[in-house]
Amino acid sequence: MRDLIIVGAGPVGSHLAQKMQEKGLEVLLIERSDEIGKPLACSGHVSPDIWDFVPEEARDRLYQNEITGANFHTESDAEYSFYKNETVSYVIDRVELDKLKAEEAKDAGAEYRLGETVEKVEENKDGVKVLTDRGEYRASMVAGCDGASSTVRDQIGLPEPDHFYQGILCFSDENDPSDFVDVFLEVPEFFGWRIPRGDSVEYGAAVPKGENPQKWLNKITDGFIDQEEQRNICAGAIPVGPAQTVTSERVFLVGDAAAQTKPFTGGGILYGMRAVEKAAESIDVEDPDTLDDYEKAWRSELLNEIRAGKIFEKAYSWPELIQRSGLKIFEGEIGVHMDRPSTLLSFDQFRSLFR
Repeated sequence: MRDLIIVGAGPVGSHLAQKMQEKGLEVLLIERSDEIGKPLACSGHVSPDIWDFVPEEARDRLYQNEITGANFHTESDAEYSFYKNETVSYVIDRVELDKLKAEEAKDAGAEYRLGETVEKVEENKDGVKVLTDRGEYRASMVAGCDGASSTVRDQIGLPEPDHFYQGILCFSDENDPSDFVDVFLEVPEFFGWRIPRGDSVEYGAAVPKGENPQKWLNKITDGFIDQEEQRNICAGAIPVGPAQTVTSERVFLVGDAAAQTKPFTGGGILYGMRAVEKAAESIDVEDPDTLDDYEKAWRSELLNEIRAGKIFEKAYSWPELIQRSGLKIFEGEIGVHMDRPSTLLSFDQFRSLFR
């Protein structure tokens, strides 16, 4: 019987495996894919905070480009630019991030089972049983780090996130080392994007239920490339709005499975990593009561930013006239942190606004 079974070997699951293994626990991580990081499911556009979770010597392995600003495009093709006189965000190799975090977890002693699909999760007062298509495992606790469509969450009967978007992205072979991303507000309820990655460009869109994501991806790429130039198209659900609880008696969720994501971008890597830190600090796998401590800790860390992010999310659905008025007010130099929307009310932002 293990101390902890983690389902899902994305960067959040592997980071949790590393942290728990370093505490002296026996950790098993189960991943349904045969290869870490594949198939690619999301973008690699992250804030500078990513380097807090990556060894200094591994930065060159992940780095692709750095971004200092963004051009926002409204439905009528009006354009508004925002920038900082420093790096706002980095574009990294998302597959390599997954592999790097898995290597760190394995080096700490965590055991990995790849190409194995979890089919059933059963908990009782003494532990949790996990049934896969290849075997049966038992542990004191189970962590669901298995993404938006979490099997662990469904098996235990934990509530779903508030809502989902359907994200889709592709790449082109354009050589573009520029330092501005493009954001397209014509996409209903959310947005589309163009991210220069140095030796390639990433295009994407996220849409609500009922919309055709490929249609909106095509609409965005049409201004830049022919549709036959789209390559490596991939799609996945984006969860927004965590439920009232992400824990049960002996099971807890982390990352996208818990909707620990930014409502205004859908990104979950950094919020998930920060939630892992709180899980490692607060959870004792032999004491189920400590899951309450985890609930309080991660919500204290992230919930205010998630609530602030929901205000930005609602702005995507405003009439264009109101969007343009708001963009005009804030256009130019900004002081907002990419992962902390509450910094819209910071001293740095006010200084930039009145400058």
